[in-house]
Amino acid sequence: MAGLELLYAWARAAISRPQDALVCGIHWELVRHGYRCLGTGDQPGPDERKSELLPAGWEANKEVYTLRYKSTDDAHELLLKAVMVEDSMILNVMDRSSQKVADVTLAVADYINPEHLDDFHKVYNNTEELRTRIASGIIAPLGAPAEKAKKEPESKKDTLWDDENPLRLPPRQPMGTRAPSRPSPLSPFAVGGEDLDPFGGRSGGMIVDPLHSGFPQPGIDPSSGIPGRLPPGAVPPGARFDPFGPLGAGRPGPDPDHLPPPGYDDMFM
Repeated sequence: MAGLELLYAWARAAISRPQDALVCGIHWELVRHGYRCLGTGDQPGPDERKSELLPAGWEANKEVYTLRYKSTDDAHELLLKAVMVEDSMILNVMDRSSQKVADVTLAVADYINPEHLDDFHKVYNNTEELRTRIASGIIAPLGAPAEKAKKEPESKKDTLWDDENPLRLPPRQPMGTRAPSRPSPLSPFAVGGEDLDPFGGRSGGMIVDPLHSGFPQPGIDPSSGIPGRLPPGAVPPGARFDPFGPLGAGRPGPDPDHLPPPGYDDMFM
């Protein structure tokens, strides 16, 4: 119960009995749920203000504790009366705005250790159960104060391409331009993709291309024709081209005829 330790240290001088410590815990639980204490008694007093602290004289009557609360949104005003009956404390809470009433009975010994009123770390027992009893027996029936809506962070107008996010869409390309391909290295469909691309701009091809068609190479332009073999225009510009004969010395890459014909090593051929 975060914050209760500070409250208990502030109210320690007024705590002389186990029921005082229990009222202190109940008070803080109401504060946690959005209520603030106005004062003691059934009627409002002069110069009252909302406070997270217990009002002066809250422990004066050890048999009946009377406290008034108001929610932070001013929608609920509670009148709490804690009555001691033998070893139990009966909580009677009324919402004056809606006239709803809630009742909870707590055994003091279940939540307070009377031998350790001076030690906050030992005085409370079963704090989670106490919180549950207050939430289900008082807060839920009477209604919790409305929480302020949290402001959502403004979205960035200029979103950069994120290589780490496969679901992020790339920025749109201007008309007439070709977006760069971004094949996934883990995608099985990338295999052989270059062989299906007439522009030769993808990776993953399986056909040997000594001329590296699709990329500018100095001195060789298959689309201009090959004398004695292909007329001009026979090879579309940028298309994949598998040469079938020597094209002269000084070309980059391996020899197009580096592969032997089928059955080359067959002695009976």
